[in-house]
Amino acid sequence: MADETEHEKDAAGRYTLAALRAIMARLRDPETGCPWDVKQDYASIAPYTIEEAYEVADAIHRGEFEELKDELGDLLLQVVYHAQMASEENRFDFDDVTDAIAAKMVRRHPHVFEDPSLRDSFEGSRRWEEIKAAEKAAKVKPGEGVPSLLDDVPAGLPGLTRAVKLQNRAARVGFDWPALGFVFDKAEEEIGELKEAASSGDRAHIEEELGDLLFVMANLARHLKVDPEAALRGANRKFIRRFTFIEDALKTDGKRAEEVSLEEMDALWDAAKREEKA
Repeated sequence: MADETEHEKDAAGRYTLAALRAIMARLRDPETGCPWDVKQDYASIAPYTIEEAYEVADAIHRGEFEELKDELGDLLLQVVYHAQMASEENRFDFDDVTDAIAAKMVRRHPHVFEDPSLRDSFEGSRRWEEIKAAEKAAKVKPGEGVPSLLDDVPAGLPGLTRAVKLQNRAARVGFDWPALGFVFDKAEEEIGELKEAASSGDRAHIEEELGDLLFVMANLARHLKVDPEAALRGANRKFIRRFTFIEDALKTDGKRAEEVSLEEMDALWDAAKREEKA
């Protein structure tokens, strides 16, 4: 059968966004589509959406722009997928998605689209926060009362990222440590409490205190203007790099990691660190 989306290619022979939408609609057709795609729903696709966003970030970090092209396509597919499911339920469609984000960008950038004289002062003002607050207030239904500053921080965000967003929201109204030193002090306090919990053997207490320490670490990253997720991903990459060095060194000697002592592996770890610094 001929490709029904051929007419959706541009002059250079590339598939267009319209073609991608048509392909997704075809995949979701209950009678002629892909059985796997047909049975998916928002919840089953959401993990892939998160994963694809991380793969975009990873490609950017590694400077792999050919990969970035592919990963952005994978992420775009997630948007098309969710919009297609919503369209099938008569909730909204892809055009509604693009309309909503375009309207939001225009609304949130009055210094570009309304009054260019505001450009120089906009970044240092609170106008962005004021616009977002007005948008949030407009969504409140009669009788619901005043929403919390924290209401729309997504629960599905990675823990460290969500912690930073919660802290940033609270900081808007002055609920924040006044200086970095106070955050370090709080971190030391939480370490002490975690040590005490660990000695008790109470798993629930240990989990609570570890959570408190991680929350403070996120706050420390925020005050240092460091993305804690990016910092942790960097630490993960470093660990992989150094542990692989250990494995390769042992393999050269005809050994495996499970056959040697911790002391020998630790010495190779130090060698990996020296090689990186050199």
